Order: sequence, then C-alpha cells, then structure tokens
Amino acid sequence: MKKRMLSGIKPTGQLHLGSYIGALKHFVDYQDDYDMYAFIANLHCITVPQDPKTLQKNLKDCVALYLACGLDPKKATIFLQTDVKAHAQLGYIMCCHTYMGELSRMTQFKDKQAKGEKNLSGGLYTYPALMAADILLYDPDYVPVGDDQKQHVELTRDVAARMNHRYGELFKLPEPLIGKVGARIMSLNDPSKKMSKSDNNDKGCVYLLDDPKKARKKIMGAVTDNEAHVHYDPDYQPGISNLMQIMSSLENDRPFGEIEAQFEGKGYGDFKRAVADDVCVLLENIQAKYNDIISSDILETTLRDGAAKANVIANKKLDQVQRAIGMEIIDK
Repeated sequence: MKKRMLSGIKPTGQLHLGSYIGALKHFVDYQDDYDMYAFIANLHCITVPQDPKTLQKNLKDCVALYLACGLDPKKATIFLQTDVKAHAQLGYIMCCHTYMGELSRMTQFKDKQAKGEKNLSGGLYTYPALMAADILLYDPDYVPVGDDQKQHVELTRDVAARMNHRYGELFKLPEPLIGKVGARIMSLNDPSKKMSKSDNNDKGCVYLLDDPKKARKKIMGAVTDNEAHVHYDPDYQPGISNLMQIMSSLENDRPFGEIEAQFEGKGYGDFKRAVADDVCVLLENIQAKYNDIISSDILETTLRDGAAKANVIANKKLDQVQRAIGMEIIDK
C-alpha cells in the first residue's frame, strides 16, 4: 500500500515561481509514488481581509494551475478546503487542545505583531490549529513543506501526541518532507527575503501567469553582485545562488557544479539569459495548459470528485475524534 502524502496551498494571491518550485513541482513528482491529497486552503485565506471577487478568481486559478502544472486528478485527490466541512470542525477541536504559548510562537503572527500591525484577527492567531486539523484528518505519512513551514508540522505532531495521550491512538504523527533543492526560492529584488505574492515590489516575483516577456525582464533585472563569477554561495552571493537554485530546479535538479562549469568565464548576462530561457519555457507550457483547462469543465469535475473522496475519509476521522472525546450521543 502506498504511503499517504498531504499538502495544500493558500492562494491569497497568484501562484508564482516559488510556489511551483517549492511545492507544485514536488506534488507532481510525488503523485506516482504516494497516495496524494492536495487541497486549496481557502479558509486560511481569510485570516486577513480579501476582496471576494479577487479571492474567487485566485481560487479558480489555483486549481487550474494545479492541473496545468501536472497534477492528475486520476492520481491525486484535489479539493477545496471548504468543500470538506470537517476541516473547520476539527480545527476548533484542535484549537481547544493547543496552548496559547504554542500559538504565540508561530512565525506569521509573531512577525506581524513585532512589526506593530494593528487589528490582527483571531483567525491569524489560531490558524496553526486549523492547519493541524487539515493534516490530521487524513492520517498522512508525509507533509511536503518549505523549510520555513516546518514548525507547523512540528506543532501538528505535538498536538496530535497530546490528544493521543489523553484519548488513545487517534492520529498518525506525520513527518515533514522538505525538498533538497528549491525548497525556498527568494525574491529576485531582495534575495534575503522569500519570493512572495505579498511582496510590495512586483519585480521580485515571477507569477505563473506572467507574460513570458515580463518574466524575462524580471529575471534579467534580478539583483546579483560584483563578483562576476557564477558560484553557489548563499551567504556571500545570495542573488546568484537564488538564480542557480531556479535553474537547477527547472533542469531536473541539475547539480550546481555543472552550472558553475557551464558559465565559467562568462558574464552574469549570459547566465541570466539562460535562467530566463528556462523560466519562459516553463511559463509558456503551463499557460497553454491553463488556458485549455479554464475554458473547460475539468476544474469543476476535479473539485467535485476530490471533495467526495476527501469527505469519506475526513468525516470518518472527525467522528472517531468526537466519540473519543465524549462529544457524541447518537449513532450517525
């Protein structure tokens, strides 16, 4: 029997190159070897205010891009988080078993609080408990995450172990799975920060639906250094190293040494053009498939079928948890 893997993406904005390299590419690689569950985490989107029309477009684009990037609904279970009501219900139960100190240490809330941001929502504070429910509903063996998301899986394991100790064996403790290359693609404009759809400077982020000409311009304008030497060293050459990670990931995890040898004695312009070529080929392929998908009924069919399969597993787990806690009275 295949091991089970689960992950999700929060589409608060358009998916970008970092999303593809850090997550989607791996989902596609894993779907043949694992029982893959991939969901769109739309409950997590509303921890901060969203324009309803923009949010709905982002959700549709996210599903379409899942499929365009190579996820196969015949191999992977793809669904919308809110189409499986057990996520929210178990999320509240997990919240009641998660300590405030644990939530206070979570990166997103802590960082926003440290910046002095006002009117932070309760959802932003408690979302890691919902994330734990997202995972534990399906008893996955592995959860592929970026290295900056590892703490969420660790919290999930802690809360699951706590509930197992109190109520008996309810949950399997999942393991985080972090890609060796491309787990964290950085901003083209500031390689000290992760490439992000929330980046205020559009030049730092290549979106999967960017016009290839625009994407090429962003790559050519990426921050580098004065060394004039293509060498992988994230500490001293973070910009060049980031571009090397992008190239390596898009060329089947090509070794950095091979990339260095190819551009020995050549300028950064030659190297950037080669990276831009790789990125543009990727975008053209994805966008051609995206356009076919968005104009068909594949998206709706995929979500309906995925939700039907996910609901069977999630509802069974929720019922097991509620009975163990003592919350149920009648048989359902």
